[in-house]
Amino acid sequence: MNTRTTQHRHGREVSGWTPGEKNLIATAAAHAPSVHNTQPWVLEFHDPHQVSLYERLDRALPRHDPLGRDRLISCGVALEHVRLAVRALGWSADLMVFPDTTRPDEVGRLTAAGRAGPSDVEFARFAAIAGRRSHRKPFAARTTDDESRAVLAAHSTSGVGVRPLRGTGELAALAKLLQHTALVLRDDHAYQRELSCWTAPVRDPLPGAGVSAAIRRTASLPWAGLVRRTTAIPDIATLTDRLRGELLVVVETPDDGPHDHVRAGLAAAEIWLAATAVGLAASVLTQPFHLSEVRAGLVESLSLNGFPQVLLRFGHPTDQREEMT
Repeated sequence: MNTRTTQHRHGREVSGWTPGEKNLIATAAAHAPSVHNTQPWVLEFHDPHQVSLYERLDRALPRHDPLGRDRLISCGVALEHVRLAVRALGWSADLMVFPDTTRPDEVGRLTAAGRAGPSDVEFARFAAIAGRRSHRKPFAARTTDDESRAVLAAHSTSGVGVRPLRGTGELAALAKLLQHTALVLRDDHAYQRELSCWTAPVRDPLPGAGVSAAIRRTASLPWAGLVRRTTAIPDIATLTDRLRGELLVVVETPDDGPHDHVRAGLAAAEIWLAATAVGLAASVLTQPFHLSEVRAGLVESLSLNGFPQVLLRFGHPTDQREEMT
């Protein structure tokens, strides 16, 4: 696990966290999804009861994520997992995003100022961390009407909007943009080489070890975000029909700076874990938003007020064996 502990000059540990608390917090972070399962963060525990999450620039994806936006979104997701772990341990959890202007790599710092038990909602989301998976397959043919209300009401991150897609017109517009993205990525040789470097030849890669080679069997699902050279891309009508059976949610922010990217990750984690807690499966898609024409097209077709950062798809699972990413 990527963790560090603040020490005195002579090596004596000064963190007030117990070994069990640190292990639980680090495990929660390790279960967080990240772009290409790169896990681009490291935790550092401080005295008396603080934990910082630092961005790992050595986990950069120059072709997929040239601006580092997905890396910061991933850090935001991990921060929410850390926050829920701290709350589950019975501590308060005051979060500061980019708390130190002299350390821009310190994405977030949580302070446990005192004892405070978690709410039922927080504990349910914490319990969902271990069961969260990325579902890159078609969903079961069941409606999500009952569960969707809990999902859409889940996020509480300020400065973030959660916008569900509704109606054939919006789904068709999304299908057209996703088809365009898939065609671009399929022919982008640099992107394909980078994805191959982060593809592990096992079904369940360790955290930070890349995505599973098993994703190649989902080559007919371009919206899963991992388009290969051999991906079969359906026509817009077929793709629209497939999307109609899913609950699709866009996470948007008013601006497009580092704080917005981290907050988008916090909100995405909230609603993903809320969905997991009520029995839904999910996967996340960010790559289309790196194409300026796709991002602009989504803003126009959905009449968004901000910048789309994340697209989440929810539904009932068809198979419990999914990737950890």
